[in-house]
Amino acid sequence: MEAVDPTVFRLAIFVLAIFVGYYVVWSVTPALHTPLMAVTNAISSVIIVGALLAAAAHPETGHAVTSSVWISKGAGVIAAAFASVNIFGGFLVTRRMLSMYKKKSK
Repeated sequence: MEAVDPTVFRLAIFVLAIFVGYYVVWSVTPALHTPLMAVTNAISSVIIVGALLAAAAHPETGHAVTSSVWISKGAGVIAAAFASVNIFGGFLVTRRMLSMYKKKSK
């Protein structure tokens, strides 16, 4: 039996995670949506920290800058941008959900 290529294995896990995430998020009741958004915002803030560390990656002293450093920096910038959009959108959705529970003034 041959071993599965690690890239194919990781891609399969990623695709399965997409399906599981889709069904988990869409089965959440509206009452639990706001706490769920708060948790995803917290997770995204951890992603921001990692993305900033990746974007600030620098080669060791005395070594030339390689293409892998530039790939790391680029991936860090892209991850920071996506996580920022996710956090901002999460706050907007949370604000909208909380406004639904406010009493309407006459």
